[in-house]
Amino acid sequence: MTVHTRPEKPSAEAAVQAFLGQIDASIASYLETCVHCGECAEACHFYEVTKDPRYTPTWKLQPMVRAYKRHLAPFSGLKRALGLAPSEVTLDELEEWSELVYDACTMCARCTVVCPMGIDIATAIRRMREGMVAAGVAPEGLHEASDRALNTGSPLGLTLRVLQKQIADQEKETGIPVPVDVKGADYLVILSAMELIGFPEVIGALSRIFKQANVSWTFSSAAFEATNVGVQIGSKEIATSLLGRVVDAAEALEVKYLISPECGHAYGALKWEGPNMMGRNYEFEVIHILELLEELRLEGRLRIGGKDSRRLAFHDPCQIVRRGGVVAEPRNLMAAVAANQVVTAHAGINNYCCGGGGGVSSNHRAEELRFKAFAVKKRQLEEAGGVDALVTACANCRNVLEEAIDEYEMDLPVLSLTELLAEYLEPEGGAG
Repeated sequence: MTVHTRPEKPSAEAAVQAFLGQIDASIASYLETCVHCGECAEACHFYEVTKDPRYTPTWKLQPMVRAYKRHLAPFSGLKRALGLAPSEVTLDELEEWSELVYDACTMCARCTVVCPMGIDIATAIRRMREGMVAAGVAPEGLHEASDRALNTGSPLGLTLRVLQKQIADQEKETGIPVPVDVKGADYLVILSAMELIGFPEVIGALSRIFKQANVSWTFSSAAFEATNVGVQIGSKEIATSLLGRVVDAAEALEVKYLISPECGHAYGALKWEGPNMMGRNYEFEVIHILELLEELRLEGRLRIGGKDSRRLAFHDPCQIVRRGGVVAEPRNLMAAVAANQVVTAHAGINNYCCGGGGGVSSNHRAEELRFKAFAVKKRQLEEAGGVDALVTACANCRNVLEEAIDEYEMDLPVLSLTELLAEYLEPEGGAG
C-alpha cells in the first residue's frame, strides 16, 4: 500500500472533513466543556515566555472548534439555516494556525493536567493535526522526516548499515557481543534515530547492563527505529505504516517484550496508540527501558557499585512521565546512582517540557521560539540552586536541551539515565 505524505493540493475542505472525522464523543465533550478560564495558558511554556494570547492551548484548537460548531454541534443545522453558525474555516486561517499547532505546541499535556474541566487538550491537538496534514499545511520539515521514515525506516534516513557500524564500535568498546536477529529472545531492543546517530553509547550501556543481569535480548535488522514521525505530524496512515514494521519484526522474532527506548513519543505510539492503530493486540508486551531497569534493580540483578557525587537533577520527559505514567521508576533509579539528587520545582507530572517534543525539534521554522521557551527550564534550574548536570530518559529531550544550553552559553552536561546506571555498575566479580 502506498502511503501519501502530502495532498495533491492545499484544501480547507479536506481539513474540515478530517476535523469532523476526528471528533468522537470524547473530543466533542472537550469542545463543549471549555469554560475559557485561562488555566491552560499559565501551564504552557510557550505562553509563559511570550505572554502572547495566541499561544493559549485552547485557542490553538479554534479551527477544529469552528468546524465542529458549524457541522456537528447540537442544533448546528438550524444555526446554519439561520445564519448563526460560525463561518467555514479558510485555507489562509489554516496556514496561520499551522504555526500555533506545530511550532508552539509539543503536545506535552501540561495544559491537560491543570484543566479544571478535565479536557485532554494534547489529544485534541493530536487529532487536529490530522486535519492540518489533510489540508496540506503541515511543516515541510515534518513532511521531509516522514518521507525519510517511509523510505528508510528512520526520520533521519538511517539505514541498517548505520546500526551495524554503531554496534561494531560498541562491541569493540565494551568487548561484549551485541545480538541481532536472535529468534526467541525475551526482549527486542529498538532505539530512536537520535540515539543511533547522536548517542550510540547507549548500545554499550545496554550491553553491560544486560550482561550483568543475564537478560536475553536482541536487535532486529528489519526494524530498529522507534521514532514515529506519523504521530508527530498527525497522520494515522503514516503512523500505522511505521508502527507495523516494528510490530511485524517483534512478532517474527517471537520475543516476549519490546523495549521502548529513551524516546518520548515512541513510547506513546507503541504502548498507548499502537494497538488502536493496528486494530488488534500485540503478541508481545511493550515495556519502557526505565520500567525494565527498575524491575532488574528490585530483583537484585541491576547492581550499582558506586554513586555520582555531582548535583544531578532529573528532567522528566513529558510523554514518558506525564503521559506515560512512568513516574516512580526514574526517581528510584536516580536514588540508586545519584548521591546528591536535586529535586526541582514542578518535577514529576508537572515538569516543564524541553521545548522540542511533538515534532517541534524537526520543524526548522520553530527554532527561535523553541530556544525562547527554554528560558522556563533555565529558570527552573536556577531556582533549584543550580545543578552540575541534567539527567533524562529521552534522547530527543537530551538533544533539544543540549542545543538550548549551547544557545544560552551554559556549562551544563545532559546525561542519559541508562548510560549513567551502566557507568556505576558493580564490577564483575562483585564490589570487592
